[in-house]
Amino acid sequence: MITTANIKNGVNVDQLVETIGAVQQNPELAKFEFRTKNNWIEGGHCVSSVKSFYGVGAEDTSREETFTMECDHPNVLLGKDKAATPAEVVLHALGSCLTGAMAYHAAANGIEIEGAESSLDGGMDLHGFLGLDPEVRKGFDGIKVRLKVKSDATAEQLENLARFSPVFDIITNPTPVSIEIVK
Repeated sequence: MITTANIKNGVNVDQLVETIGAVQQNPELAKFEFRTKNNWIEGGHCVSSVKSFYGVGAEDTSREETFTMECDHPNVLLGKDKAATPAEVVLHALGSCLTGAMAYHAAANGIEIEGAESSLDGGMDLHGFLGLDPEVRKGFDGIKVRLKVKSDATAEQLENLARFSPVFDIITNPTPVSIEIVK
């Protein structure tokens, strides 16, 4: 007997339901730790590598490739413009995660998405980063996301699904960050 996978929005819904069931039966399977290693090149130019992570109760061994990402700054910010800025990478992560979360949760709820694209804008005042005004935030003073979605679902339904995004949560809620300098 040949069976076809239950695919919606590029997501294997049967596999998703199995995953949800497994996590419900064994909550420890939901614990993940993602890692990246960052190497400074010069100025604001850095290269990060990503390969290993912990999840589903064990150290992952399935990933064969190491992924790399670069960040730099444009010339006007004293960089050599070799890559996107770290702030632009944050916008990329947010847009990707909002879209992915929406697609996964839509699939789980039987909602078809025919197409999606987003544009994100983050405003920043360099007075904070440059140390010129301690009252000015060093990071974004706000982020505007415009998510254009082709679907029969309502805008409110799609927004609620997108809000399941872990990166949205990371950005909108304080996340404890510890810094340890090792010499």
